[in-house]
Amino acid sequence: MIRITQVSTYNFENALRGARNPMNSWHRTDSYYNQNGEYILGENDLGLALKLCKAGSDHRKFMRQIIVSADILAPLYWWKEFDTYKVGTTANSTSTMHKIHTKPFELDDFSHDQLNDSGKEALLNMIKVLETARVQFNSSKDKTEWYGIIQLLPSGYNQLRTCTMTYENLCNMYHARKTHKLYEWREFCKWVATLPYADKLICGV
Repeated sequence: MIRITQVSTYNFENALRGARNPMNSWHRTDSYYNQNGEYILGENDLGLALKLCKAGSDHRKFMRQIIVSADILAPLYWWKEFDTYKVGTTANSTSTMHKIHTKPFELDDFSHDQLNDSGKEALLNMIKVLETARVQFNSSKDKTEWYGIIQLLPSGYNQLRTCTMTYENLCNMYHARKTHKLYEWREFCKWVATLPYADKLICGV
């Protein structure tokens, strides 16, 4: 599973102003803020943005200045792949090291939507093992119990991270992962396509 919330997209105005610096064409800027505080790209600015995007990554540097922040809840096996995009992304995660023992393990702490009956039964058995170790650690403070939790924790365990990315990052992710075998990537790419002007600046590149 993957869940994306608390989405903020910003810095369009500054990014597009910078895109006009090479040709000193600031007088052609026609974008504006609407009554909801959303930055609306005018025909001139959108045309320039599309031209730069189609010219390639060397020319679309403004995309690196459009920022997206979001809370993403996803399994560890997905985060392992997300971490290949370290350049230009930042994430603060919930801590398994410090907080894994502070609440009971529950089924919904894990991605299980793709499991068959036998897989779900195996996961439920593992949850019992993890919960036993957690209770014993909280009682005895025996670090071997804590290590047992860390080393047995399935890769389907869901972790929350607050992530900051750029449109350039998202463009690379979208085109590399939109048909990935992991449905979490396909869902992520569907979300990317819903961002402001992503249909033209990201998906259409």
